[in-house]
Amino acid sequence: MLSIIIVNYKNPPLLRLCLKSLARTISPDLEYEVIVVDSQTSIETQNVVTEEFAPIFKRIKLLPYQENTGYTRGVNEGIRHSVGNYFLIFNPDIVVLEGSIEKLLEHLEAHPHIGLIGPQLLNFDGSRQDSCFRFVTPLTILYRRVLPFAEQLVEHYLMHDVDLSVPREVDWLMGSALMTSRRALERVGLMNERLFNYFSDVDWPKRFWENGYTVVYYPYAKMYHYHQRQSKGPFGIFDALFTQGTRWHIRDALIYFAKHGFFSSGTRKRTQQQVLLN
Repeated sequence: MLSIIIVNYKNPPLLRLCLKSLARTISPDLEYEVIVVDSQTSIETQNVVTEEFAPIFKRIKLLPYQENTGYTRGVNEGIRHSVGNYFLIFNPDIVVLEGSIEKLLEHLEAHPHIGLIGPQLLNFDGSRQDSCFRFVTPLTILYRRVLPFAEQLVEHYLMHDVDLSVPREVDWLMGSALMTSRRALERVGLMNERLFNYFSDVDWPKRFWENGYTVVYYPYAKMYHYHQRQSKGPFGIFDALFTQGTRWHIRDALIYFAKHGFFSSGTRKRTQQQVLLN
């Protein structure tokens, strides 16, 4: 069984759109459950799940939390309450395209050395989003926020120097849409809940690599993503003075780099393998 975990935070309209796309595109032959983790829950979001979509999905479960759990704990709570052998983790700003879930699952099942796999994410105009990356360093964050002229270094971090039209092993994947297996998590463990909202999708892939798994970007599966960089405000380096998202980002970054090192992006500990493209 596949457990589809959607971590929602105060966004009923996007959650509704995500669930509509899921109901419209997922194969009726696939055995699955839907778990909505609702952080700082509201009656409107609860009604979306229990009134609008409970009659549509055979198995749908709402986990409402009064507090803001953050992305990381939300993912872990969804996994803890799941029964599937595979997990598909969504943000509610994902719109599923037909066949995308099945393609990810088939590739993951066929290649047990893959620990994490993610689809190609698209803007709503059909252009490709950046969703796979090389490991981040403090300088990477500085370049992206306040030194826009460091274009070559940013391009390297964003993997613009490689062909992303085919499946490829990558350092890490954006946490908006990820698939993994229970078998892999028994070795790697859940996300690090010291990280509240950010960097858990960097820390987790690093741990998959360290435990002998690969992380794969799989562009043959495609999904739309309404991407909002909530941690980036209009004030550049001074964002932390004004936006809560940036303060969360800085806090989580400090925790991540204290664990993995401030001066090294880290290396993959698994011997590189050629990803099968079929």
